[in-house]
Order: sequence, then C-alpha cells, then structure tokens
Amino acid sequence: MNTPTKQKPSNKDFHSYPWWSPRFWHGMPMRVWFDLVRQNHWNIAPSRLGLLGTISLASCFNSIAESLCKARFRKQLKSPPETDPPIFIIGHWRSGTTLLHEILMLDDRFCCPSTYQCFAPSHFLLTETFLTTALAWIMPSKRPMDNVAAGWHRPQEDEFALVNMGAPSPYRRMAFPNTMPAEPTALDLKTLSVDEAEQWKSVLRRFITTLAIRDARRPILKSPTHTARMATLAKMFPGARFLHIVRDPFVVFPSTKRLWNSLHHVQAMQIDSESNAEEYVFKCFDTMYSAFQRDRAELKDGQLHEIQYEELVADPVSSMEKAYEKLKLGGFEKVRPAFEKQAESMKGYTTNTYHHDPRIVSEIAKRWQPFIQRYGYEQPTTE
Repeated sequence: MNTPTKQKPSNKDFHSYPWWSPRFWHGMPMRVWFDLVRQNHWNIAPSRLGLLGTISLASCFNSIAESLCKARFRKQLKSPPETDPPIFIIGHWRSGTTLLHEILMLDDRFCCPSTYQCFAPSHFLLTETFLTTALAWIMPSKRPMDNVAAGWHRPQEDEFALVNMGAPSPYRRMAFPNTMPAEPTALDLKTLSVDEAEQWKSVLRRFITTLAIRDARRPILKSPTHTARMATLAKMFPGARFLHIVRDPFVVFPSTKRLWNSLHHVQAMQIDSESNAEEYVFKCFDTMYSAFQRDRAELKDGQLHEIQYEELVADPVSSMEKAYEKLKLGGFEKVRPAFEKQAESMKGYTTNTYHHDPRIVSEIAKRWQPFIQRYGYEQPTTE
C-alpha cells in the first residue's frame, strides 16, 4: 500500500491571495501583535519580513484608532443596548458552519459580525464605514481554501476578533505554526488557568458589547472553536442557543488539513514545515468533541439542535424549519421565502473533492469511531 508523497502547498493549490491583501494580524493593536511575536522569539522567515513591517505599522494605527474609538464611544460602551442571548453556530472546521451561518443570516431579526468587524474589533465603530470603502480593492473575491465568497461585509468567525483583541486562542498558531505548541491551545477553556479563562470571557463580552452598539439585534456567532466551549458560553449567556452541524468525517479530515495548509501558506510568519499537520487535525477533533460531549449534559432542553451537512444541502428549507422549531426561534414562516430562494441558488454550489488515502481512512475509522457511529457515517472504500 503506497501513501501519496507529501508535497508542499503552492499558490496553485489554493485560490489566489495577493501579497497586498491583509492578513488577520494586520488588525492587531501593538500590545497584542508584539506579544505574539515575542512569544515566538521573533522567529520569522526572511521571506516574511515584509509582512512583519506592514503588520507592525498597521498595529501602530490600530492602537491609535482603538484609543480614539474608546474616547468617542465611551458613553455607549458603558451603557450598551440590551440584546437577546446569542445563537452560536458550532461544528468542526469544514463541516458547513459557514453555509449554515449565511443561511441563518437571511432572517433579518438577527445580526452577526462582519469580516471587517472581526478584523478590526478594537476600532470598527470608528473606522468601518470609511475603511471598508477605501480598502475594498485589497480583498480577494474568494477565500483561499474554497469557493466561498470573501469581502469586508461578509459574515465572519468571531474567533478572529477574539485573537486580535488578545484573547487566548488556537488561532495564534496560524501565525507561527513551527514554534507554537502542536496542541490546540485554548480550544477547550477548561485547560486554561483561572486568569486566562477570565481574560477570554472578558474579551468576548467586550466584543459582543461593541457589536450591540452597532446593531442591537440578536447576534449570531459562528466559530468552530466554540464547539468545545458550550458550558462556559451557556453560563455567560443564559438562554443562548447552539446549532451544531456535523459532516462526514472522511471528508472533513482532508478538507481541514487543506484549510490549515492554505491558512499557513497565506497567514504564517514562518514557512510551515507541515511535519505535524495530520496529528494536529486529529488532536483538535479529539479535544473538541471530548469537550462537546462533556458540556452538552449541562445544557437545558431546547438549547442545542444538531443538523447534518448532507441533510442541509439536500433540503435546506426543511432542515432550517426543524432547527427553528427545536430552538424555539419563532418566525419561520416569515423567512421561509428567503430560505427557499437560497435553496435554489445552492443547487449550483460545488465542493472540493478528495482522494481517499487508505492509511488516513483507516486512522480516521479507528480514532473517530464514536463520532462515526453516533451520526451514522460509513467508512468509504479505498483502492
């Protein structure tokens, strides 16, 4: 049995991401950016020194804009509008969380953070209107890892806002994949110290408060990382709802590996060695679903609903109707026409295809067997 030779990712493997387009770290203020760099001992590849310069300059701007934003919105930040508890869209990376997020955002009773708000969480209240217009040209039309559209106003993961605000996050590893721990740090908040956990919660509350000033509708927050944090989130936001999406793990694994490779290729300050990419995917999944199964017992009835990606794609309207009913969201008939229109547009959507490596298939079947059995997936045949 021959295993395909490992190859370094190249620009041809992913959608084009121009050198002038922003990296996540361009949204960090100075204290957060230089803390990240110092933590990794300034271990930066020579080919990334240009990024070091532009991100460092941007961090100076972000720190100044942050101070101005706090001064300008001081009263609103002290007395923000009240909002209903968030709806969290959760599930492993590449399971369909983005698709589910964009469908749910067709309901105009809800709001969510945009790409710009997650990119510049410390000052978007002050700068969003001007900079999203002025910098529209620097954003690529698609994400580097798939066919999903990109843009400043597209729905985005709040985890990027948290990491740019200085919260503990596994996403810090994207910048330094060779020197950060080969573990999903801060994925399960129970692994953090008391001070670190309190810092994380404080940052999330601050971000949601800032979002409420811009839009007081019920927020929808989508981040795969929150799959491992349900108990903490439920305690922070009584009445929160969790919509969990799952997908065939034999598709999720290669797609997730490709995700990390594409992000490291575009976002990293180092040349990713890829020496532990496969094991990192396994460890993240194990950590995520160990925490998920532990936490679900602490939720009240009606707080969690699970949906399978395959069912969502096959019949989006029925899938969403069940979710609305289970989570007691109400108002489904009002938004049904929008869901039906979205279902029509999804008929032309294509996903990436993957060769099933027999070695990886065997490893997935062994290590993720509880998940495979719980959700009724089958091991694919390999040649």
